[in-house]
Amino acid sequence: MKGMFRRSSLSLYAALASFCLIAGSITLRAQDDDSHHGRKYKVPPASAHIEVTVVRDYNGKPIHDAHVIFHPIEGDKDKGALELKTNEDGKAIIDVIPIGDTVTLQVIANGFQTYGQVYKVDKLDMSMEVRLSRPAQQYSTYKNSNPDSGTGSGNNSGSGKSSASPPDSAPPASGDKPSVSSGQSDPPPSSNQSQPPPK
Repeated sequence: MKGMFRRSSLSLYAALASFCLIAGSITLRAQDDDSHHGRKYKVPPASAHIEVTVVRDYNGKPIHDAHVIFHPIEGDKDKGALELKTNEDGKAIIDVIPIGDTVTLQVIANGFQTYGQVYKVDKLDMSMEVRLSRPAQQYSTYKNSNPDSGTGSGNNSGSGKSSASPPDSAPPASGDKPSVSSGQSDPPPSSNQSQPPPK
């Protein structure tokens, strides 16, 4: 009886072992055959260590908390944005942009003009200094030529529209002042300056 039990358990063990061997060989063969998967591991390209220093143009002092934005470009397409903020030394460091990429660097800080420049990442270590200027006065075709423009009697606080009478009405006499609905009076327009009609 014991011999019979040993023979049946031995055959069961042999069947189980052969099953494991067959299953293992099928699994190994499937792992070796990558032709139907089409994906193979590619080593990522080396990435550059880029350090951007943002300073004031007029005194060279660092600008803290400025937004430093990298826009990687592929062809004509922007692939997204990587945004950092400068530390108290005005520095922002990034080390994930692959060498060979083209990026647009944009720097935004409160109270300064926005900076933008395209760079080719072609070195392992790159450092850039960005000097930000204060905003310049914008050019306007609606400049107020009246000397007392700050008193409110000239143009309507920079809106670009004059509150004078329409151009088809006759200009007031030299001693008269034109009537305006706001209760304020404007000086007579000069002969070489045309006034746009009010809305």
